[in-house]
Amino acid sequence: MDLGIAGKVALVTAASSGLGRAMAVALAAEGVHVAVTGRNEERLEATVRACTEHGVRATGLVWDLAEHERAEEVARRVADELGPVDILVNNTGGPPPTPVQGQDPQLWQDQYGSMVLPVVRLTDAVVGGMRERGWGRVITSTSSGPITPIPNLGLSNTLRASLHAWSKTLSSEIAADGVTANVIVPGRIATPRVESLDRAQAEREGLSVEEASARNRAGIPAGRYGSPDEYGAVAAFLAGRQAAYVTGSVVRVDGGQIPSV
Repeated sequence: MDLGIAGKVALVTAASSGLGRAMAVALAAEGVHVAVTGRNEERLEATVRACTEHGVRATGLVWDLAEHERAEEVARRVADELGPVDILVNNTGGPPPTPVQGQDPQLWQDQYGSMVLPVVRLTDAVVGGMRERGWGRVITSTSSGPITPIPNLGLSNTLRASLHAWSKTLSSEIAADGVTANVIVPGRIATPRVESLDRAQAEREGLSVEEASARNRAGIPAGRYGSPDEYGAVAAFLAGRQAAYVTGSVVRVDGGQIPSV
């Protein structure tokens, strides 16, 4: 299927590894020029190389999302190097596993500044241009926690839920201008983040990592963890011309894991 987005420009945040990298490479495979951000320059350059292997232009910008005040600068740099952003993929790292009770207010504030504010500010920096051009995609990658809260991920469940409400509200404000806003939700995808969560669960429950992983796979109807490539493919579809009438949605990529309707 030709998604009709070759030649467009995408910006994917937190793309030095895991889901961010998978989404960036999936877009590059469709002929999209890609800018990626991340904190680790070496891993970021590896993502850039993986994108350019598809014959597109790509660039990497070192950016810690906690420095959310740099969002407008990042958007300008991408426009200078590749052109105005047509496809924005908001991806952020996750907070440490914790219960929701008894957390230091500063931790809440810091994580809000890393997970929510950079998404809002970066979108504000590019969505006006999308509306003026009459085409654009805002895709925000979150977690299954806002749908079915995940035990011991209190901060993540709460903060990512705010992004669901934000994206839905945004979608109604920009739809008439040809710009869509959707959320994409991973189940357990085989990434370093999920490996770390399995490790934390194993320590908490007195299991081996292998036992914790097996227990988690048993709760997934598909019987396995998803691959990052599968997740990236769904993000690429949401960016495509065929998804022009999909907006304000939350799309699950979870192998049937999330138990709610």
